[in-house]
Formats: sequence, C-alpha cells, structure tokens
Amino acid sequence: MDTRIKLRVQGLANSQIQSGAYALILAEEEGVRRIPIIVGTSEAQSIAIALERITPPRPLTHDLFATFAQAFGVRLREVLIYKFEDGVFYSELLFEDEGRQIRLDSRTSDAIAIALRVKCDIYTTPEIVRECGVVFEDATKERSKDDDEAILALEPEEIHDEEKLKKWLSLLETDELSERLNEAIVDENYEYAKMYKDEIRRREEEDGIK
Repeated sequence: MDTRIKLRVQGLANSQIQSGAYALILAEEEGVRRIPIIVGTSEAQSIAIALERITPPRPLTHDLFATFAQAFGVRLREVLIYKFEDGVFYSELLFEDEGRQIRLDSRTSDAIAIALRVKCDIYTTPEIVRECGVVFEDATKERSKDDDEAILALEPEEIHDEEKLKKWLSLLETDELSERLNEAIVDENYEYAKMYKDEIRRREEEDGIK
C-alpha cells in the first residue's frame, strides 16, 4: 500500500523569513496541511511562469529540460520529496524509459518547476508532512467551502446519505427552498414537498427561538 502523500502546488508568497526569497506552498491533495519551501527568485519566477501557463519568448532551463526529455521519449512519472534535513528538502525525479526506471536527485525547486511543465504527480512522505506541515485557518475554511459547494451541486435524488441530505437542505437559500417546494407540489412529488416544507418549518422555528 502506498503511504505517500500526494501534493499540489498552491502558489507562491513572499518569504517572511528570508529577504529576496519566496515561499513555495505545497498543499495536501486530501488534507488541510501546507508545506512552505523557501526558493530563490529565479526558481520562483520559473514556477510562476508554469503556474500561469505563460510561454516565454525563449525557453527557460526547466522548459528545455522538459522538452529534451519528451523529445527522446523519456517520461517523468513523478517527483518525490523524500527527506527534510537541516532545513533542506531533498527530492528525486522518477523517469521511465522503455520499461526502465531511473531516479535522479534534484533540488526541490527544480523538481517542482519541471513537474508543473510535464504535469506529473508530486508526493512526499507522512513524516515530512508531520514535521513540516502547517494548518492555516484559511485552508480549513477553504476546504469546508469546497465541500459545501460540492454538496450543493448535487440533486436530492443523488444523495443517499441522510446526514448529507440534511446538510444539502441546510445549504439551500430559503427562496430556493420555497421554489423547490412549489415545483414539487406541481409535480405531485409529495415526498420532496414534505422534505422542503419540513426544512422551511425548521428554519421558522429556529428564527422564533432566536
């Protein structure tokens, strides 16, 4: 079983620790922890160009590396940040060439810049996330907001969990609840009509208590 943790590049921020440097923020794909990695100005610029999908007039070093590998049929399968020691992150690139797997050591900033260009996965170890991961309040709110939006995008017939259905109802605006109630009555869908009516009544009772 693969216990590694998949990461995504959340963005770049000015470093509060080191003048003239930037913090590369890596986020858990399935979590709220963030790993800040200090990178230099040139590396930050290369990462930003990849994030914004900007095509420079002449290829940068990371562009050339990615193009070179692709031209010779060498595929970058993944990047692994495998060690954190004395304030330094250590990474490796896993290449695949006609069935052979080749691992190359790399600076983490270079590995991320190349990974963004070839769209390969980025992983790290649970130990590194435990040691270096931080939880920002905004990240927790952002995750909760994303979850709510995903639930709202569903229709009631797609929800088979009672608690999730209650959550879906609670997220609806009162005006939309009333509209759905009227539509359910017109369609003679009395089960849904009762569900919407119960939620409206619950809110009215809540307002009365307040």
